[in-house]
Amino acid sequence: MPKKKENILVFCSHSDDQIFGPGATLAKYSEQGKNIYTYIFSYGEQSLAWLKPKLAKKIRVEEAKKADKIIGGKKVEFFGLKEGKFAKEIEKNNIRSKLQRIILSKKPLKIFTHSPEDPHPDHRAVYHAVMRSLEEINYNCHVYAFDIWNPFTFKKKELPRLYEDVTENFAKKIKALKVFESQKASLFVLFWSVYVKAIIHGFHVHKRYAERFFKVR
Repeated sequence: MPKKKENILVFCSHSDDQIFGPGATLAKYSEQGKNIYTYIFSYGEQSLAWLKPKLAKKIRVEEAKKADKIIGGKKVEFFGLKEGKFAKEIEKNNIRSKLQRIILSKKPLKIFTHSPEDPHPDHRAVYHAVMRSLEEINYNCHVYAFDIWNPFTFKKKELPRLYEDVTENFAKKIKALKVFESQKASLFVLFWSVYVKAIIHGFHVHKRYAERFFKVR
């Protein structure tokens, strides 16, 4: 009987967060035969405010699907929440029930999501929604937090760290990031940090590039 493939879930706010955060790690896992499923809470159309919402959403979805294909993902799904209002939108749209159905259906061994210390309120709202959903259905799996805008501090407690050697997969992350042409401004600001963080984290495991995560559950 063939061994069942391991499922990895990613829950994030915007359509490029999964690449900025664990992109190279996801590409690595895909190459190992694992199934990668990404769930994005908003379309991120506010970043294209000069376009009609329908067109902005279409562009963001197409970019996310192209990037997902590059890293070998199985599926990208959008929840369509309004940016800047995630805490209320999650309750209003009963998102935790949706998360619970997804988790029970996919039975993931690992989940990647935002850091509880992320300065972006929507990112924190996603983290709390994921953690509450897991608690409410008493589902046990490893949950790893990634950072986008800031380095981790976690001053109050020392959490276990996961370093993934992504030397062989880093090029896919960069290629996937370049797909987000509608986000050139933010890409320009963050692109250098992608390399810097990968090099610094790689130093810790004596590799050229690595991605770091904190085990939050």
